[in-house]
Amino acid sequence: MSLSVNIARSYRRPDLVVRAMVRQGLREPQVLFFNALACGLIFVAQWPRLSREATLDPSVTFEQRMGGALFAVMFLLPLILYGLAAVMQGVLRVARVTVPGIRVRLVLFWSLLAVTPLMLVHGGLLAFMGPVGAVQAFGFVVAVAFIYITGRGLREVIRLGPAGADIP
Repeated sequence: MSLSVNIARSYRRPDLVVRAMVRQGLREPQVLFFNALACGLIFVAQWPRLSREATLDPSVTFEQRMGGALFAVMFLLPLILYGLAAVMQGVLRVARVTVPGIRVRLVLFWSLLAVTPLMLVHGGLLAFMGPVGAVQAFGFVVAVAFIYITGRGLREVIRLGPAGADIP
């Protein structure tokens, strides 16, 4: 399946999308690509907001704001996401659930990539309307979608079991 079709399917049945990806055979470069692409799209989603903020407060230029966002989103966020995946893996081990680390990373990074279209819309809304209640409510919707996709995907990889097990 194509990336955009899988993203759309993730809003309805993220467990099926994750299962299909596991069936196709996971490799670390694929999972890393999901992380990098998600971070890149999140960076792009920041541009309208940064432009608005630079217009409203010219003491910090747009370029300076972009530099800060580039460092935070493209360099720090991927490392933070790998750390979060390690924490999730640790919690699963404490709960005595055997799931390969690559599958946990897949679920986390894929969930983030799946909600990036919503993040792009949120960035546009922030640019046009500013930080008003409706835009903040939409940010809450983005967070709920991320948690939903992550939870369903994690439940699926737990159901699939360890790496050597047969995948139904």
